[in-house]
Amino acid sequence: MSSSLLTSPMVDLDTGAVIAHPAVVDQAGTLRATPLPMMLELPVRVLLAGAGALAPLHEALRRAGRHPREAILLVTGPCHEQDRPLMKVGLDGLRSIGYLLGFADVGSYGASLELVTDSSPYLLALDPDLVTRIPADHRATAVARSVVTLAGGIGAHVMAPGVEREAQVAVVRGLGVRLAHGPLLAPGPDGKVRVPLPVTDTTPDAALLGPRVQELLIPAVTLPAEAKAEEAVEAFGHEPTITSVILVDEYQRPKGSLDRSRFLLSFAARFGHALHGSKPAQRLADPPRTVPRTTPAIAAMQAAGRDAGRVYDDLVVTDEMNRCLGIVRVSDLIRQVTSVRS
Repeated sequence: MSSSLLTSPMVDLDTGAVIAHPAVVDQAGTLRATPLPMMLELPVRVLLAGAGALAPLHEALRRAGRHPREAILLVTGPCHEQDRPLMKVGLDGLRSIGYLLGFADVGSYGASLELVTDSSPYLLALDPDLVTRIPADHRATAVARSVVTLAGGIGAHVMAPGVEREAQVAVVRGLGVRLAHGPLLAPGPDGKVRVPLPVTDTTPDAALLGPRVQELLIPAVTLPAEAKAEEAVEAFGHEPTITSVILVDEYQRPKGSLDRSRFLLSFAARFGHALHGSKPAQRLADPPRTVPRTTPAIAAMQAAGRDAGRVYDDLVVTDEMNRCLGIVRVSDLIRQVTSVRS
């Protein structure tokens, strides 16, 4: 694994946020990667060579203090029919360890669509040649559209690699592609990624959906998932306007939600602090109610209303990697939707 398919960060086209950076295990077996989630190329021949061939990758991550959950392995190259059972075993093994799996060159000479479907991947990367031919070649656009449809059916994300022109961004975004990388999306001199703005949808139906929750985002107060209940009490005590504390793991993924009223009520009871103070806050937490950051306000309100007992609990807004970006308060959603419809 001496090179990476990525030449620039993988970017969320909706928000411009960097989702993952290219990474590489060099000849010395050292992982060169940023602290963010990473993507590495995994040739089919290496995967078919067995567990021994993958040992350098596992060891490089271990020495770097990184976990497989932080890595997207993008499988490259075709797989012959007779090799499919062995490849499936290899992919299942990597998934069980915690790696996120993807396939490169989907729609051309990469893995067959049947193998892709059977493997339940996290990511499907379009063939770069297809992206180059978009939007001038309607046939390339049709293939890309079919890959997006397939991804939707198996719960995978789609990435457009090698994006060079704004017209390509417009087409793949219109097809439903959320992730991309390429020269157009490379960080500028200031280190920031700039994504061409989408054409505003001014249809009446779009307006009725309200703004996306990322526009209503406010910072979340977070604590490690293993935090003690008394630490959460202290967090609530710092500021009376804090309505929730979100428990997150080491990758900032939400693992629990502490509603201010219900949580503090547990301590208001007799012996409350003695019973709960030194115990994990997770014992008193509810499952986090998460919504992707591109969720329209009206859809977020519908999600909030599914649990009658938690209608007014804060919603946790997440990115493509399920990391906590912040919270949105249901009262803000109500105000926005009311103003749109008035």
